[in-house]
Amino acid sequence: MSFRRKMNWLIIALFSILIALTTACSNQTSSSGTAKEVISSSSQSDPAPKEIRLGYQVSPNAELLAKALGLLEKKYPNIKINWIKFDSGRDVNTAIASGSIDFGLVGTPPGAIGIAKGLPCQVFYLHDVIGESEALVVKKSSGIKSLKDLKGKKIATTFSSTSHFSLLGALKTEGMNPEKEKVTILDMQPPDIYAAWKRNDIDGAYIWQPTQAKLISDGGYIIVTSKDLAKKGVVTAELGIVHKDFVKKYPDIVKGYISVLNEAVHYYRDKPEQSAQLLSNELELSPEESLKTMRQIIWLDGSQQKKYFGESGQIGELAKVLKDTGVFMTTQKAIPSAPDVNTYQQALLSDLYK
Repeated sequence: MSFRRKMNWLIIALFSILIALTTACSNQTSSSGTAKEVISSSSQSDPAPKEIRLGYQVSPNAELLAKALGLLEKKYPNIKINWIKFDSGRDVNTAIASGSIDFGLVGTPPGAIGIAKGLPCQVFYLHDVIGESEALVVKKSSGIKSLKDLKGKKIATTFSSTSHFSLLGALKTEGMNPEKEKVTILDMQPPDIYAAWKRNDIDGAYIWQPTQAKLISDGGYIIVTSKDLAKKGVVTAELGIVHKDFVKKYPDIVKGYISVLNEAVHYYRDKPEQSAQLLSNELELSPEESLKTMRQIIWLDGSQQKKYFGESGQIGELAKVLKDTGVFMTTQKAIPSAPDVNTYQQALLSDLYK
């Protein structure tokens, strides 16, 4: 073998050994990297979702304002934001159960029912405590002046909603049994309530905004509000819920949405008139009427959540409200039984507010 051929063979052999050593080192580094590198890799294993599906309701709260301002779209410009409108919390529960939405807005009764039924969701935000934004509105021609005058009348509401809960609670505070007093309570969605009101098919309705304002402008007046009932222990609120699969896979997106809601709350507090102008289209009310309805609820931001969500080892106020609501809903046969307060507490994502 010539000297040149020997040198070529030696170079090839050395090159092969170098490749083998490089590959071995690379594999070793990959399989036994530092803890920091492993954690970093793990935290990035789930990419951002291609789409966020939000089940919203037309309520004068921070979520609707965030929608009007396009805050979520600005925060996640590369994610499709899909806003899906619902007329009631029970429909939101159905959508959560089917997995067709990621986030949803419900009142305390459907929230309590959903947890009792074991729906795949958790509460991540308390949007507001309901005050005058829900009320019993009656026709002037009905002759109703007080709750006692509801005997023999037809009153509409949306079953398993905060309004339904408040209506039954109002009757209870007066010691009235709907069946004995022959109060006919009809189950209707808000658009159907307004249509029935126009046809004179009902004497009144316990309902939320903006339908409440429409009834008042069409000759109705208020008998009692949820703010009045809260003073008597009948407390209602609006909750943000998230599908368990979504929060498990995208916890940072949930935290990001909380920051968006906080931004909307602060925008409203700083610029109430501008906020009302933005929501007037969504609510189908004038800016003045919109501002009035927005002031009828207590808007909460992230700094106020801990009180309601509780801390490690402590039961939050919201869990107690949901428990009491669940017990009440068993009397209405909406659920066979209500779980204990610890079950409701476990459904609250309190770790988000440490």
